[in-house]
Amino acid sequence: MKSELAKISLFSDLQKTELNAIADGAVIRSYPKNTIIIHEGDASDSLYIILSGKVKVFVSDNNGREVILAVQSSGEYFGEMALVDEMPRSASVITMVQSKFCILSKAIFESCLTHNPAIALKLLRTQTQRVRRLTINVKNLALLDVYGRVARTLLNMATQQEDRMVIEHRLTHQDIAKMVGSSREMVSRIMKDLTTGGYIRCEDHQITINERLPVSW
Repeated sequence: MKSELAKISLFSDLQKTELNAIADGAVIRSYPKNTIIIHEGDASDSLYIILSGKVKVFVSDNNGREVILAVQSSGEYFGEMALVDEMPRSASVITMVQSKFCILSKAIFESCLTHNPAIALKLLRTQTQRVRRLTINVKNLALLDVYGRVARTLLNMATQQEDRMVIEHRLTHQDIAKMVGSSREMVSRIMKDLTTGGYIRCEDHQITINERLPVSW
């Protein structure tokens, strides 16, 4: 447990005794694919650190329509915002694959912040980055057409691997549609054209961007 926590950026600067205190109060749980971990509107009582696996953060309405806010994987965490402001959960979280979490209670989390100001600073930086991403997403939704939103989403999620840009997260066309606020059918047409044109390649549950995406579709 301690070795796993030490790899998490949030706790990377802590001493062994401090990691021991967190590990002693933490709970480790594993969940299968498609398990709802947090429901939007729930009371907040825990911070979740992803030790392995992948989750989807989303909001939905009464008609079942969803918007995906983020995809998170090992080393990332969620649930901290509601613990800080003591408001209900602002989004739902579901596992995309079998996942394992380190769960910290509100008391343990608050103790960490009290005794380790550096953690509070890291949280502030993380929240600032997330607000920036959400601001960009809102801008894209307002100013770009569907193709532009799809292209921007692919580029934002891709990471450089040697001479290629790769999206390691396994994303369906429906997932992408929920990220960009469009229909699955429209996203499928765009992805098919990008694949046919040789701009992207989809295989082994990965999307590889082979070359600069067209300015327009």
